Amino acid sequence: MNRPVATSPAGLGQRRRYVFDRAPLLIYWELTRACDLACQHCRAEAVRDRHPLELSTEEGRRMLRGATAFGDPLPHWVLTGGDPFKRPDLPLLVEEARGLGFGVSLAPSATPLVTREAVRSLARAGVQAISLSLDGATAERHDGLRGIPGCFDLTLRLARYVREEGVALQVNTLVTAATVDDLPALYQLVRRLDVIRWSLFFLIRVGRGRMLEEVSPEVAERLCHWLFDLSRESCFAIKTTEAPHYRRVALLRMLREGMTLPEIARTSVGRGFGVRDGNGIVFVSHVGEVYPSGFLPLRAGSVRERSLVEVYRSSEVMVRLRDTDRLRGKCGRCPFREICGGSRARAYAHTGDPMGSDPLCPYEPLETVAAPGGP
Repeated sequence: MNRPVATSPAGLGQRRRYVFDRAPLLIYWELTRACDLACQHCRAEAVRDRHPLELSTEEGRRMLRGATAFGDPLPHWVLTGGDPFKRPDLPLLVEEARGLGFGVSLAPSATPLVTREAVRSLARAGVQAISLSLDGATAERHDGLRGIPGCFDLTLRLARYVREEGVALQVNTLVTAATVDDLPALYQLVRRLDVIRWSLFFLIRVGRGRMLEEVSPEVAERLCHWLFDLSRESCFAIKTTEAPHYRRVALLRMLREGMTLPEIARTSVGRGFGVRDGNGIVFVSHVGEVYPSGFLPLRAGSVRERSLVEVYRSSEVMVRLRDTDRLRGKCGRCPFREICGGSRARAYAHTGDPMGSDPLCPYEPLETVAAPGGP
């Protein structure tokens, strides 16, 4: 397993490295870029029809079989798009992955393709969780962002199908300057949906999302504290995507509450320490190209040329991103860089330097790099 490696004295001054150099926790596979929605923030800039050079069924099965070489514990696959339901071989691919011992989740688009029967077939194939996106607490707000009238009502109906078929449900929400004021109302809606997790995706300005506005660093910081407060009362997990500085906020808040470092390690936040673009996460595109994440367009290789295991472990891009000693700016001298490391995708989107500072984080570290510790 990937374990933290102590690099300085124990205690709160301890600096630990959370390096996932052997295997990622999550593999995102963009099965296709085809999708019938027209979302304003679409990372994939999805189109209506499937690409002729998508990985074939057999290529996908071969990639899955090869990924068993990551070893135990095996990574978890997240099948995404576009819309995975645009691929008729979706149940077969889920069955293949599950038969090999992988965990599998699905991130579909809320379209009429996701019928109760389709959800049932995926449940029978062994899919463990399905995530649906809700970006507004009302149809007007959600449908305005998704570009298709009726998407909000369909999403709520699909959420019911997912739970009735015994599949775990996650809700994803985009955080932008335009959606942040709606988050309290959205939280109340999510509470009624029997979810296991609410994941808030802090905008990275890539794809169509280049036209949207991020929240300010100050708003992001207040939001992280609000999310931590919610996590203390919520019956489901709350996590952030592309806002790893939430871990700094949560760590300091838990320490102030008197929690010990081993206790923090067992929380959902603690289990995610160190995970970021290319470190614990890898992304395979619809044509087999490998990237650190879906939001960081730095090509590391292709599964048509090398195994996914080899690309993840040894490509220059991945190796560099996992080395926190190569971070620059305030991320490079931050005492929390091992548990956080900043969004490499946002640094790249803003500056063209994937090792630069994450501009969404307002924390200003001192020159010293003595760390507050890790579990």
